Amino acid sequence: MSNCVFCNIETERILNNYNYFITFRDLYPVTDLHTLIVPKRHAVSYFELRDNELIELAKIIKYQKNELTNLDKTISGFNIGMNIGEDAGQTVFHCHVHIIPRRKGDVKNPKGGIRGVIPDKKIY
Repeated sequence: MSNCVFCNIETERILNNYNYFITFRDLYPVTDLHTLIVPKRHAVSYFELRDNELIELAKIIKYQKNELTNLDKTISGFNIGMNIGEDAGQTVFHCHVHIIPRRKGDVKNPKGGIRGVIPDKKIY
């Protein structure tokens, strides 16, 4: 798509170039080394990915975990997620997976993790 920021990503930002995906750092990182995995083919959400893309995506997530922990030995956890649909917070309507490295003490109480997208549901 001609107006999609991820379809038109600057080549110099790309860290890894796979068969169906590219990776690059998030411009507005939640933590240091926050990385995005983005399909080369324009697909609005995860639910539009093809089986061969889903297989590669699973491998890339594992690879990125290893790559990031090799770059920074203080990484002790990860949040991996997607926003699918405007009501879930999606602002770029091209599928992308966030890999957010976490470190001990980066927040006061990490309990609930991804549940924090709805603050009242984080602590249970």
